[in-house]
Formats: sequence, C-alpha cells, structure tokens
Amino acid sequence: MALDPAVAGASAPISTTRYDRWTICLHWLSAILVIGLFAAAYIWNSLPPGTPLRKWLQAIHISFGLVFTVVFVLRLFWRSAKGRHFARDAGAVGILSKGMHILLYVLLTAQVLLGFLLRWAQGEPFLFFGLFSVPSLFGPDKGLAHIFEWLHNYTAWTIIILAAGHAVAALTHHYLLRDGVLKRMLPIG
Repeated sequence: MALDPAVAGASAPISTTRYDRWTICLHWLSAILVIGLFAAAYIWNSLPPGTPLRKWLQAIHISFGLVFTVVFVLRLFWRSAKGRHFARDAGAVGILSKGMHILLYVLLTAQVLLGFLLRWAQGEPFLFFGLFSVPSLFGPDKGLAHIFEWLHNYTAWTIIILAAGHAVAALTHHYLLRDGVLKRMLPIG
C-alpha cells in the first residue's frame, strides 16, 4: 500500500534520540496514575453510597491523587530544568502537538487544584494512605463543594479524551508515519 505523498513526506525519520530516563519515567507514571484515578472515580460513582468498596476507592483516589500531585510537580520541574527537549515538527503538526501538550499540562494543573479545593470544601479528612492528613485551608462549604465536584469531574473527562487523542497521535506516528516519535518516549528500546 503506497502512502499519500503528503504523508510520505511527513514520514521522514525524526531523530530517534530518546528522552532521558526521568522524563520517560515521569511521563508513564503520570499516565498510569491519571488512568487509575479516573478508573477509581468512574467505578465508585457506579456503586451505591456508603458501600465499603466505594469508600475504599475514594480513599485510594485521594491518596494516589496526592502521589500524582508530587509526580506532576516533579515532572514540571524536571521538564523546565533538566529534561531533554527535541525540535518540534514544522507546520500544523508542530502547532497541534505543542497545543495539545500545553492544554494537557494546564488541565492537569487545574485538576490537581480542583481536587484539593473539592476535598477542603467537602470538609472531610484528606488522608494519605491513613498515614497523615493534609490540613485544610478553609472550612466546609457545600455550595463550593458542588461546584468543585462538577468542575473536577468534567476536567477529568476532558483530560481522558485529550489523553486518548494524544495516544492515537503517538500510535499514528509509530504505525502510519513510522517516524520514531513514539520510540523516544518508550521505556524500553
């Protein structure tokens, strides 16, 4: 099967130099945590209130949300200070790629902040695996909790949809364009 000339031109090999180990590790750890956090929330929302599994999933979501916060802050720091960067694709592909990454970083930042604000507005314990509690910056407020919960939920869905698009783009680079972009971020190879 012959590639369209426009696609064939885009399939010229891009540098297969890999990202550094920390960038790769923080990327995949972020991805796993985002998927796990989303799955836990999705499952608990399908369970009746007060069930033990629902409470356990909420506690796990909160604890791993705190883990994600630390990983994400480390990722932002590493990316800005030491992480390896590559020349961007030219044209529309480069603009879309950069825009997608910026949007994901903005939404992930907003999601972390919304998670903290939601928990504080709920006035419930903010425990990290039962080891310690994150102190609240303000008292419970049911009205704010409802708004933060709505925003946290829809931001999560937006992140998952964009992350799926990001994955499809990476797989397109790998299988259709065969340009080495995905190989730069793979943990092995």
